[in-house]
Amino acid sequence: MVGLTASDVPPTLAVKIFSAGVAACVADVITFPLDTAKVRLQIQGECQTSSAIRYKGVLETITTLAKTEGPAKLYSGLPAGLQRQISFASLRIGLYDTVQEFFITEKDTTASLGSKVSAGLATGGLAVFIGQPTEVVKVRLQAQSHLHGPKPRYTGTYNAYRIIATTEGLTGLWKDDVPCHFVSAVIAGFCTTVLSSPVDVVKTRFVNSPPGQYTSVPNCAMTMLTKEGPLAFFKGFVPSFLRLGSWNIIMFVCFEQLKRELMKSRQTMDCAT
Repeated sequence: MVGLTASDVPPTLAVKIFSAGVAACVADVITFPLDTAKVRLQIQGECQTSSAIRYKGVLETITTLAKTEGPAKLYSGLPAGLQRQISFASLRIGLYDTVQEFFITEKDTTASLGSKVSAGLATGGLAVFIGQPTEVVKVRLQAQSHLHGPKPRYTGTYNAYRIIATTEGLTGLWKDDVPCHFVSAVIAGFCTTVLSSPVDVVKTRFVNSPPGQYTSVPNCAMTMLTKEGPLAFFKGFVPSFLRLGSWNIIMFVCFEQLKRELMKSRQTMDCAT
């Protein structure tokens, strides 16, 4: 490897997975308040109570949360969020290139659209399945408030895992509709937010709901439509869009830098030996 720069040496699978996981965690820490604001806006109106605080807009939601429940509430569910990124992003992004090579046929000189789609579905499906329990816990911790109603359902991340598993069964930790994730994950940018917002709102409501509130994902969507109207499907649109853009920028910048630095360090060690 003498004479090769770090950018010339292809990163190993371990470097890709580690870099993707760490970069995703960095992006999550920075953008997590936007995600919490999105969840609060999405569930607003689900339970009509006179004492409930009404949020209007992303900045007001963040400031209201910080004033009424403390700044730490903006990061409620962060441990589960980081666990999700370690399990989800590291597999979905870190394994993508390796899985894509598996789908490339001998007659293809470059990756075809089919191989890219197949790799995306394979890594995305695996990541969704493994990371889904962390998503359920994250959303429920972000959604719960101590300002009104009964005491919070969960006292912390691992308490939430335990209570959900014991009261709802292991299936409670995989409470979601997999197509919801695929629909909201395959499109990018502003169009992603516009098209995936209804699915994302329904997912948040369904994941956060106690047992028996909704019989299925379609039932959740129809309940929202009849009780709150079509605009309910676009609650939390602005923080969702802001987080999507900032998360991807931070994540991929960190991902590329980490890969480069790790390969540079490995090259230095190889040269020294």
